[in-house]
Amino acid sequence: MALIVQKYGGTSVGSVERIQAVAQRVYKTVKAGNSLVVVVSAMGKTTDGLVKLANEISSNPNRREMDMLLSTGEQVTIALLSMALQELGQPAISMTGAQVGIVTEAEHSRARILHIETTRLTRHINAGKVVVVAGFQGTFNAGEMEITTLGRGGSDTSAVAIAAALQANFCEIYTDVPGILTTDPRLVAKAQLMDDITCDEMLELASLGAKVLHPRAVEIARNYGVPLVVRSSWTDAPGTWVTSAKPQGRSLINLEIALPVDAVEFDTNQAKVALLRVPDKPGIAARLFGEISRQKVDVDLIIQSVHEGNSNDIAFTVTTPILKRAEAVTAAIAPALRSQSNPKSDEAEVMVEHNIAKVSIAGAGMIGRPGVAAKMFATLAEAGVNIQMISTSEVKVSCVVNATECDRAVNALRSAFEIEGGEQGAKEAGGAGGDKLILLSSSSPSSPSSPHHSPVRGVALDLNQARLAIRQLPDRPGMAAKLFGLLAQHNISVDMIIQSQRCRVIDGIPRRDIAFTVSRIDGENAKKMLTQVAAELGWGEVVLDNAIAKVSIVGAGMVGQPGVAAKMFEALAEHQINIQMIATSEIKISCVVAQEQGVKALQVIHAAFGLAGSEKFVVPA
Repeated sequence: MALIVQKYGGTSVGSVERIQAVAQRVYKTVKAGNSLVVVVSAMGKTTDGLVKLANEISSNPNRREMDMLLSTGEQVTIALLSMALQELGQPAISMTGAQVGIVTEAEHSRARILHIETTRLTRHINAGKVVVVAGFQGTFNAGEMEITTLGRGGSDTSAVAIAAALQANFCEIYTDVPGILTTDPRLVAKAQLMDDITCDEMLELASLGAKVLHPRAVEIARNYGVPLVVRSSWTDAPGTWVTSAKPQGRSLINLEIALPVDAVEFDTNQAKVALLRVPDKPGIAARLFGEISRQKVDVDLIIQSVHEGNSNDIAFTVTTPILKRAEAVTAAIAPALRSQSNPKSDEAEVMVEHNIAKVSIAGAGMIGRPGVAAKMFATLAEAGVNIQMISTSEVKVSCVVNATECDRAVNALRSAFEIEGGEQGAKEAGGAGGDKLILLSSSSPSSPSSPHHSPVRGVALDLNQARLAIRQLPDRPGMAAKLFGLLAQHNISVDMIIQSQRCRVIDGIPRRDIAFTVSRIDGENAKKMLTQVAAELGWGEVVLDNAIAKVSIVGAGMVGQPGVAAKMFEALAEHQINIQMIATSEIKISCVVAQEQGVKALQVIHAAFGLAGSEKFVVPA
């Protein structure tokens, strides 16, 4: 007998007929000898309707009252589903988040789960009942029973958290689609269904806009080793398994607000190669990394900064033993990247830097916590460590620093994030189709589950980002900490962060540009806030661009696979899609392109990696 948690979304319970169909599926699962907890969302568009009602009453509804209102949607569903089960002769009981014992922090509309009191839940399960739970909600202050909601994707989060608290055998997420697809089937007709995917890959895809699973739910599954399967509520197809490494015995107290970082990693065996002032036009990155791939030079981080005038800077890191080969390839191709009208100009200047190290913080708890990266930058600044390059992902933030400062940086980060000391020589996995280095414990990306997997598992498009660029930041310790600390104070989460390699001295102070992306809804507020402090802090102009799209490829199989980045860049170049920014991590490569070219970019990259399947999936309206 297995203990299973099932979750059904709004469309799955959108009508009486659908609720009865869910009841039949639940009944069948119980009759197969399983114990069941069922977590449900509000019916169909109920939540949207409630929000509309609130906005008709108030232009700025009180958040506590919004939680009181929105929590009623799930209460309708749980009662109806329990009735439907009882009609089939299956004992069932409906329970709100408060009745289940979901205790959250005191934060209306976006609360995180602290712990779950499972005594009452377990008692009903042991009595042979199906417990039908209202997702998306919890409570704080037991004496006064203050209702909270968990924010977007809250029912997914509720289900996986309950599965973790009960130590369930697995958690099933029932949705509109048959599982996890290689991309959005509304944009690519023959997106392919995956049999399985790692939690780290799913975290990246979920955070990039793949809406099948919410990142918070995947984070809990990863941290507590909860096996997840995403299935269609319309068929009996097997779906997609989301797998995770064996968890490291985490406490179930402070379930969602445990330490966000679980490892500090570093690699001292690195060098940096940069091409400064390359023309800002389609095909440049493709030519550079195509030749690098053909010469079997494996790269780790790749960063292309925001353009200045008609040129960009592109930098990448390699391991020290292959530096000479990387430098030779770059120097050989540089003349071909210069303007034909002035081939002796300072365009495409090659800059090589030895004696660098990469230090990283890793952990699934970074998602949606804008203060984590800021804390890393502040810690390095306090230790007197200057940051030369920055690369970010959903599970890792990496900084390139001077090799002589590596030990100081690592020790400071371990202390700040309360990480026990590890072996000083530990190294990270390679990135961007890079070197096969030593993986550091369970925090490194999992390998693909079978050798036939493509190194790229999925392609995602985010059309809801804006880019901010700050010109001429003083190049000294503490600047990144100030900048991202300010954003964190205003609860603005940052995605990509790119620090330019080009350095200019103005009034005796070396300066660099820095660019980053945020949610578009935060763009104007971020620009206004940063502009107000720019003069005081000695920064230059703050520039906002809302007309961007971010297209990304994700796959744990990129590690040790040269040429993946080049293939992505070549696909974009063939269709005259210009790359405005590049950022990479071990299992993700992201490019910023013009907004109007975003969908086309997604389609050509998906095709380039041969990810199309034979079946056409249609997402219900």
